[in-house]
Amino acid sequence: MKNSLLAGLILGGVVVTAVGAYASTTSLNPWQDYAFDNKQVGRYVCNDESVTQQVPVKDEKRIAGATIGAVIGGVLGNQVGSGDGKKLATAAGAVAGGYGGSKVQKHIQENNTETVLEERCVTVYDNQKTPAGFEVTYLLDGKQGVVRMDHDPGKRIRVEDGELVLSKS
Repeated sequence: MKNSLLAGLILGGVVVTAVGAYASTTSLNPWQDYAFDNKQVGRYVCNDESVTQQVPVKDEKRIAGATIGAVIGGVLGNQVGSGDGKKLATAAGAVAGGYGGSKVQKHIQENNTETVLEERCVTVYDNQKTPAGFEVTYLLDGKQGVVRMDHDPGKRIRVEDGELVLSKS
């Protein structure tokens, strides 16, 4: 009894699988009779991206850095020596300080960045199936043929003078 139950279950499974496979390849599949065109449809996809950029420079000639550096260099140079040596040290300190101040400001400006959000868009293409008509299989004078029609012809196609009439009437 147990063997016959097991055999029945196995046989039932095989039959259900076979019926399902057959149904997926025959007229039980509702899309079988349609013909499709594949085309690519474009759409925009936009995202916000973080972008690091240099802050616009307001003092391109670096006058502020050179001026502050010259003042500091002159004050320090004035602390050295006496008489004409003091004047020479002050002038040299001002020149060196101006040059150094300009370089410091340049370094600060180059490293002064900000992060902003920018919208970046790209075109993405999707495949789209669109119905192009009906693939109709017919039998005429004992010969089977296939024709593509832009409308559903129903169960019958009209024949005149041995030729299919494919237009709507």
